[in-house]
Amino acid sequence: QVQLVESGGGLVQPGGSLRLSCAASGSISSISTMGWYRQAPGKQRDLVATITSGGRTNYADSVKGRFTISRDNAKNTVYLQMNSLKPEDTAVYYCNADRIATINVRHFGVWGQGTLVTVSS
Repeated sequence: QVQLVESGGGLVQPGGSLRLSCAASGSISSISTMGWYRQAPGKQRDLVATITSGGRTNYADSVKGRFTISRDNAKNTVYLQMNSLKPEDTAVYYCNADRIATINVRHFGVWGQGTLVTVSS
């Protein structure tokens, strides 16, 4: 089995910064595109940013210039550096892996359990 575990959420004041981490565990041989999504109360889950195994990135317009996604393939970990946070960034942030390959099985659409980010004074 494979698992994605997020960490780094919390309460931060407007204008502050947070760094989220998401580590994949299991007998992993490769991971394709990884990404971060978020879901605010009463709203749908939206894309925040994605990164391919080769490092190509994509961002939602609302976070461009403020958030940076990166990954460490050796550690099977993806990060989201969030700067200049705004109250509207408040949401549960979910990590996603498009495809995780183990020795015998490929897992598609793997999600973490989510980590809450609250931006408030």
